[in-house]
Amino acid sequence: MTDECWPDGVPAIMPAQDRAEIEELYARYAWGIDLADEEQAIATFARDAEFDHLWQGKVKGHEAIRANLRKLWYDRQHWWYGRQHLMNHFIMDPHPEGARVRCFFQIIQWNADYRTNFVFGVGTRDDRLVREDGRWKFWRLTVNAWTDVDQVPWKGERTLPQRPPYTMPPADTRPFDEQTRDPF
Repeated sequence: MTDECWPDGVPAIMPAQDRAEIEELYARYAWGIDLADEEQAIATFARDAEFDHLWQGKVKGHEAIRANLRKLWYDRQHWWYGRQHLMNHFIMDPHPEGARVRCFFQIIQWNADYRTNFVFGVGTRDDRLVREDGRWKFWRLTVNAWTDVDQVPWKGERTLPQRPPYTMPPADTRPFDEQTRDPF
């Protein structure tokens, strides 16, 4: 391990103890939001935290985050029940005011209606963390769910073929009795 620091005294790489505490923060966040444990989820956020979520936009402060999470859990509970957020491949950059943490995420889901498992979503996170009351907390949590090609933070040249927009197939205009006639 290196003791190398930037001129402002911030470590050049995140110290191992901080890395472990930050990964624990992400685990507590996932357990809290995936099992609707309101107090555990809220405890992962700094008091003046921002939560920027794809579907609901940005909210700030514990009460707004709490209301946001309740909407996620209870407006469409069958979408949320049985969900697991997995975060991995962390890049942690120390800063004088806290840390920038980037990671990939996957959301897997057990579907209560069909009793099947599937991948609900994938994407990236770009979060800002601060120390509050001696513990790492989310100060700004930003979710970048990949729902279109321009949301993937691809750095290389993109040579994917451009798909034409989806169009409905032409309607079958034959009379009904001709549509159902078995040709065999």
